[in-house]
Amino acid sequence: MKKPVFTGAAVAIITPMRADGSVDYEELGRIIDDQIDNGTDAIVICGTTGESPTMTDEEHTACIRYAVKKTAGRVPVIAGTGSNDTRYAIWLSRQAQADGADALLLVTPYYNKTSQAGLIAHYTAIADAVDLPCILYNVPSRTGCNLTPASLAQLAKHPNINAVKEASGNISQVAEIAAACGQELNIYSGNDDQIVPLLALGGKGVISVLSNVAPRYTHDICAKWFAGDTAGSLAMQLAALPLCKALFADVNPIPVKWAMNRLGWHAGACRLPLVAPDEAVQAQLDSALRAFGLLS
Repeated sequence: MKKPVFTGAAVAIITPMRADGSVDYEELGRIIDDQIDNGTDAIVICGTTGESPTMTDEEHTACIRYAVKKTAGRVPVIAGTGSNDTRYAIWLSRQAQADGADALLLVTPYYNKTSQAGLIAHYTAIADAVDLPCILYNVPSRTGCNLTPASLAQLAKHPNINAVKEASGNISQVAEIAAACGQELNIYSGNDDQIVPLLALGGKGVISVLSNVAPRYTHDICAKWFAGDTAGSLAMQLAALPLCKALFADVNPIPVKWAMNRLGWHAGACRLPLVAPDEAVQAQLDSALRAFGLLS
């Protein structure tokens, strides 16, 4: 059995930006402290929600170093170091390990994609190059590439491949992963509207966008489940659905950064090519935040 990197809710944390588009480290630190104070079980830095595709190498590594220093061992720091270039992913992953990250999040190759044999070779090469737990990230809607249960079963044999963040939205596929991998691979939900279904299939938690605006709530969905209050966990999951839907009414992280700004954080704007949400999405977010009790 592989020990999970974390159990519960990890935040796929935004990267706050100043007006000139640079990273606002002071605000990032405030957000990290608030997340930990409100029960978040791990910090995922430089993921998709953190706008890693627009970061320079210097920004990417600096954000990871900052998160490690700011978190100071209070919760695990999981560094997004995936790429569609295996050599580059290895370089980023080694840098993250040297900078003190506790684990890695590795998205499937995008645009060039690859075969299942290529995915196995890609992930094996990265896992061989580091001495950290690796969480594989399957999000076909963004990458055009699906990591199958059979491939995961093979990859799970590697001692450094610890988990999968499953964001395919296909619950049947998640069930097949659980059946194929058993205790050799931990499963995390990559979709906030599917936390409880993943937990019911043996999942260990969620890597969450919702946690940015509702960290304690998202943590408690998982905590209730693991405490045996499955009905309470389900009720919280269902109550959060309108907010989850609003947070994905436009391309992530457009809605969540707008919501963070609306809640008083200095999240700033997204970097191009992502632009501000239109008025309809803003109205949906505002309504969902109010209904959820986050705005008076």
